[in-house]
Amino acid sequence: MSNERTITTLDDKDRTIIELLQADGRMPFTKVAAEVGLTEGAIRQRVQRLTDTGVMQIVAVTDPLSLGVRRVAMIGARVAGDAEATALALAEMHEVEYLVATTGRYDLMFEVVADDDAHLLRLLSQLRSRTDIVEAEAFSCLRLFKQTFSWGAR
Repeated sequence: MSNERTITTLDDKDRTIIELLQADGRMPFTKVAAEVGLTEGAIRQRVQRLTDTGVMQIVAVTDPLSLGVRRVAMIGARVAGDAEATALALAEMHEVEYLVATTGRYDLMFEVVADDDAHLLRLLSQLRSRTDIVEAEAFSCLRLFKQTFSWGAR
């Protein structure tokens, strides 16, 4: 996570590439090229640029709840002081899978994956003992109903 984000300008071809790969991250570049109207080499270069600049990632996504005894929780945290500094520290924790700054009641919201309830309890105790966290409220995830990553690039 960097302190500064660079805004990347996307053209219509970049957007189409992103949308195609969101639908099928394993789509061969030859097929992407045919859909977009560019060469396979041009697609490879654009995908490399989009991943190098952090615009997109191509990853396998799992449902941690389907992998056995795991505890997934969303945590809302109110922060004392610099929320960005706290976010940078939390981002280093291996249990934190997703972390955003928010408006409203909580300064930060993040998803954690713990091995079991005891691990989640230790993690919450660790968070609540931090001087930069005023409040940490956990919402245990009981079942995953929807998980998509089709935000597009429009």
